[in-house]
Amino acid sequence: EMEDKQIAETLASATDGRVTAVRSQDIIARVTAQASREPGLAAVVLDLLDFDGDELYFTEAGELAGETYAQAQLGYESSSVLGVVGPDGKAELNPAATRSIATNERLIVLAEDDSAIKFTGESTATPSTPVSRFVESAQPKNLLVVGWSAMGRSVMNNLAGFLPEGSSIHIVARSKYVDPEELSDLSFGSVKVSYAAISGDVDEVIREAERTHYDEIILLGYRSALSRADADAHTLLTLMQMNHMFSDDTNKVQEARLVAEILDSTLLPLARVAAADDLVVSDVLGALLMSQLSENPEVAPVFTDLLDADGAAIRMRAVEHFAKPGSVTSFASLVARGSVRGESVVGYRVAAEGKSASSGVYLNPSKSTTFTPAAGDSVVVIA
Repeated sequence: EMEDKQIAETLASATDGRVTAVRSQDIIARVTAQASREPGLAAVVLDLLDFDGDELYFTEAGELAGETYAQAQLGYESSSVLGVVGPDGKAELNPAATRSIATNERLIVLAEDDSAIKFTGESTATPSTPVSRFVESAQPKNLLVVGWSAMGRSVMNNLAGFLPEGSSIHIVARSKYVDPEELSDLSFGSVKVSYAAISGDVDEVIREAERTHYDEIILLGYRSALSRADADAHTLLTLMQMNHMFSDDTNKVQEARLVAEILDSTLLPLARVAAADDLVVSDVLGALLMSQLSENPEVAPVFTDLLDADGAAIRMRAVEHFAKPGSVTSFASLVARGSVRGESVVGYRVAAEGKSASSGVYLNPSKSTTFTPAAGDSVVVIA
C-alpha cells in the first residue's frame, strides 16, 4: 500500500508487474465519485469488493469456444458474464455481442463461488420490449460539496469525467480547516468550479445551499485537518443539518441526493440513522481491494477499468429500457435485452426496498429469477 502515484508506477515497472501497489486514497476517491454519479453504485462496488456476496472470477471458454459473447451472457444459470480475457491476458469488459470467443480465451464472470460457474446452455430468453438506443442525458448537473481534504481534488477529477458539459461544482469548506488558497486554483476539465470559505455556522451552509438547485450534495470529511473521529463527527452533524433543512418548510433549499464519506466503519449505524442516500466507508475500501488482489492479482485491471472514467463503467439504467413495469420479468430476459443494447447486465435494483440507495440491490441473481419491475427500479449494467 502506498499513496505516491509515481513511486507506485515505478515499482510496478521495476518488478515487471510482480508487485502491485494499492493506493487507498485513489480507490476511495473513485468509489466516492461513483456513488455521486447514480444511486446504488456505491453498494454495487462494495458488493464486488467484499467477500460476503458474489465475486469476480475467470473461467475457461470451454463449450463456448467458437460461440459469441451474446451466447456466453445467457449460457450460465448462476453466473453473470461481463467480459473476456484474451490470450495476452488483457481484459476486455463488455465487448460487442457478436464478438467470437476463442478456445484459448477466458470469460470474466460474477459468481457466488468458482464452483458455481457451470455452463448450463444458452437461455432461450428474448427481449421483452422493443430495442431502443440509450441516449445519455446531456442535462448539466449542479453539485454542492461540503467539507474538503487533499483527497477532494481526486474525487472531483474522477467525477468530472462523467458530468455533462455545463455542469458545476460549488465547494463549501470551513476556513479553520482548509486554506482558501487550496480552493482558489481548482480546475476539473470543462466543469465550472466555485468555492466559499465559511466559519461553520449552519446559517452559512443554508445560504450556500440556497444559491441554486443542487442535484447532489457530497459531504467530505476534513481528513487532513482533524482526527478520524472528529472528521466523522463533523460529517454526521452536517448530514443531520442537511436533512433538517430539507424537512423545514421555511427554508428554500430543495431536497437533493446526499452522499457522505465516513472514515470509520464502526460509525456506519449512526450514519445510516442520519439518512444519507449513499455512504462511502473509507477505512474498508483499500483493505478490501488488497484482499481481492491477494486472492487473484488478475482482478486489478478489471477494477481499474470499472472505476475510472474511461472504457467500461458500471451504470444504473431505468428498468423501462429493459422491461414493462408491472409485468413479471425474468432476469434472463433482462440479460437478453442488455445484450441487444450492447450492455452486460449483472443485476437490478428495486427502489421500493428502502430509502437508502444501497437497499434493494441484487447482483448476479439466477437467470430464472423473476420479479415485477416498477417505475423507479433500475438495471445494473456494464456499459
